[in-house]
Amino acid sequence: MELTRAHGAPALQARIRSTPEDFRVEELPGFEPSGSGEHLLLTIEKRGINTAFAAKRIAEWAGVGEMAIGYAGLKDRHAVTRQRFSVHLPRKIAPDLSLLDIDEGDERLRVLEHAWHSRKLPRGALAGNRFVLVLRDVQGDRTAVESRLRTIAERGVPNYFGEQRFGRGGDNLGAALSMFAGRRVGRDQRGMLLSAARSALFNRVLASRVAAGNWDASGADGALDGEVWMLDGSRSVFGPEPFNKTLAQRLAAFDIHPTGPLWGRGGLRSSDAVQALELAALDNDEAARLGAGLEAAGLKQERRSLRLRPIDLGWGWLEDDVLELGFVLPPGTYATVVLAELGTIA
Repeated sequence: MELTRAHGAPALQARIRSTPEDFRVEELPGFEPSGSGEHLLLTIEKRGINTAFAAKRIAEWAGVGEMAIGYAGLKDRHAVTRQRFSVHLPRKIAPDLSLLDIDEGDERLRVLEHAWHSRKLPRGALAGNRFVLVLRDVQGDRTAVESRLRTIAERGVPNYFGEQRFGRGGDNLGAALSMFAGRRVGRDQRGMLLSAARSALFNRVLASRVAAGNWDASGADGALDGEVWMLDGSRSVFGPEPFNKTLAQRLAAFDIHPTGPLWGRGGLRSSDAVQALELAALDNDEAARLGAGLEAAGLKQERRSLRLRPIDLGWGWLEDDVLELGFVLPPGTYATVVLAELGTIA
């Protein structure tokens, strides 16, 4: 579905990923290595290689199965990325690290750091991701572009799930509906399709709230009745409760955020006006089938923040039509949704 912009018409048109160096991502570690244990933590820089390929390469290098490899997050192929991997080596004997290196055409991989740790690296075990992005062939008024960037820095953007969650051409949603109708899939694919279905329902609710102008609860009348709040930097939620001056101050300081549903079994935690908006946004046949499939799969109702504010957002013009952006995002959020609020970027 088309995702509604919060800050108006595109401020620019531009190209990205003309070269992998135009899209740099660095994982920010969520912990320090223990210094001992049977898991070797590797910090790897790669170009033109996705996370799954790198994990397979590490498994072959170590002579272990791919289940012995851990990583915190998925990183794209068309980028230069730095991320951690863990490999289980019970004998604590690592092969020659230089044998991991790849330098073949457009593909590169090298180990930057290594240390021993006590456990396998789990998904989500990172503090965030630092992005440095270069937009080329920028078309648009520079004053308007920088004004939009200041708005994004001050108010944030709708915290949509990015298009990569839905597969090539959005095919994951159709596959999820087929799975819910009885088609058998592998365990890994099942998890991917459940995530796509849940993400699509969340995006529907968020898009409806963006269209209504209340996605960040900053409208003229304040927050809606029945809002559920999430603490910044955590998954902890509270409410609904009457909106008051204290909540308004915390909202303005980005200490708390309004939330939307990650669908599953059980009733919506929201109430009153917010619950009515959420139910209305999901009142169609496809949403009903996705929701029923998620409930049948055993997922429980959860919440996700509706807004996302890039940390340390900065920018500079490398040339008249080349714009460099830098910012940090928390885990589970998407640089592409930040770019979408800036303009049309292909």
